[in-house]
Amino acid sequence: MLDANLTQQLKAYLVNIREPIELVASLGTDAKSRELGELLNEIAALSDKIAVVDGDDARKPSFQIRRTGTDIGVRFAGIPMGHEFTSLVLALLQVGGHPSKASQELIEQVQNLDGDFAFETYFSLSCQNCPDVVQALNLMSVLNPRISNVSIDGSLFKEEVEARKVMAVPTVYLNGEVFGQGRMELEQIVAKIDSGASARAAEKLKAKDAFDVLVVGGGPAGGAAAIYAARKGIRTGLLAERFGGQVLDTMAIENFISVPHTEGPKLAAHLEQHVKEYDVDVMNLQRADKLIPAAQAGGLHEVRLENGASLKARTVILSTGARWRQMNVPGEDAYKNKGVAYCPHCDGPLFKGKRVAVIGGGNSGVEAAIDLAGIVAHVTLIEYDSDLRADAVLQRKLASLPNVQIITSALTTEVKGDGEKVVGLTYKDRNHGTTHEIALEGIFVQIGLVPNTEWLKGAVGLTPRGEIEIDHRGETTQAGIFAAGDATTVPYKQIVIAMGEGSKAALSAFDYLIRLNPADLAEAA
Repeated sequence: MLDANLTQQLKAYLVNIREPIELVASLGTDAKSRELGELLNEIAALSDKIAVVDGDDARKPSFQIRRTGTDIGVRFAGIPMGHEFTSLVLALLQVGGHPSKASQELIEQVQNLDGDFAFETYFSLSCQNCPDVVQALNLMSVLNPRISNVSIDGSLFKEEVEARKVMAVPTVYLNGEVFGQGRMELEQIVAKIDSGASARAAEKLKAKDAFDVLVVGGGPAGGAAAIYAARKGIRTGLLAERFGGQVLDTMAIENFISVPHTEGPKLAAHLEQHVKEYDVDVMNLQRADKLIPAAQAGGLHEVRLENGASLKARTVILSTGARWRQMNVPGEDAYKNKGVAYCPHCDGPLFKGKRVAVIGGGNSGVEAAIDLAGIVAHVTLIEYDSDLRADAVLQRKLASLPNVQIITSALTTEVKGDGEKVVGLTYKDRNHGTTHEIALEGIFVQIGLVPNTEWLKGAVGLTPRGEIEIDHRGETTQAGIFAAGDATTVPYKQIVIAMGEGSKAALSAFDYLIRLNPADLAEAA
């Protein structure tokens, strides 16, 4: 199961185990059970503090990592390799007594949660969003004896997935009811359970002094802006709904100059680590609701938050990024996560052997179709224009696949469902005006991005498409308010461009501050 490189890495990590642990294996006679048994024995052979014992859990293959002589533990139903291998390593260490890197404040918040919380988390090994959820819930179950979590590989427990109608990962159940879907961090999960968390966070935010630069958005543009501002020695804050932004949903990154290949979550983690090396006040899991520009030069701009708090700053850098564009057709919202999906890497394995459609013929759409063709029975790619817009090398690859059909000059008009799940879609042939229906089980939407700027209407200039209007220095139509990244009018929405634009916006904000007339500052104060 483990190659020589993984074996050496794991052995180095396992020396950090402080308390003896047991791998309680519940295995059947199938091939996957034998595979899991082999993995568990290989792990146990790397440390004298790990033993394999027999279990009798109903889910097979599965195993519990349990601190010997206690009820402290986590459970995996399946074989946590792929993206979940890190989750496995962390679970071994944390159950074994190795301390978490989470803040002490957050750890105490988990320990003080009052109630019994039984979580079940459905994941796929190709999902880059799932490990954050699995790792957060595993840590919670180690810290609080009234919390438990079992992480379930949906591809191995298909009957269970179909019975619960799980069509997107990660999907989390709490005490038998759906708790949430999609990427969630530890702070988000705890805040959702702890009803008083939002109010306490708002009070802390209200007490903060004004910033010299307040960056709104924690993606590549926002992270770069915060680093460049902090390096100038000015008081810098970074407000983010989720640090990393859309990059967290990006699987393969192969055009980030000097880094031949990386993945979105890995890049986002490195970016966050870099930001935290500087004196930046990072305020994560906070959603901006309204921007009130300063009434006069040198005055304080105000950013109001959804939780009722507000922050003030001499300059603001808007880097709120973008989100997946929806088709906006009947049935799309009703069947979201019930067959309508936006992440082929995350949810593709749930459609193994089924028929799906990909909407969009750009690079994202064609790449999605290529990836899905290796999993599902058949892929229909639907493109609005008369030709695909993807790179030629991708089009050639797509055309070579036997289980892919390409339909161009087609407008998707409706998502069809049976009340519980997607059963098909209809599209209009733009050349002949005829309407056609396709029977299928999944629809992956890949038609571009829409900027996250609705909250800025009336505060700064926006284009009809909702992009923030900026000049060559990154300044908006309001003095002292700058913007960068995918939310702006800058063409070519790329990570490397967003980082450059964020750096430029921070330098422009600093230049604006040092050029302010001291008399204006005194009057504004």
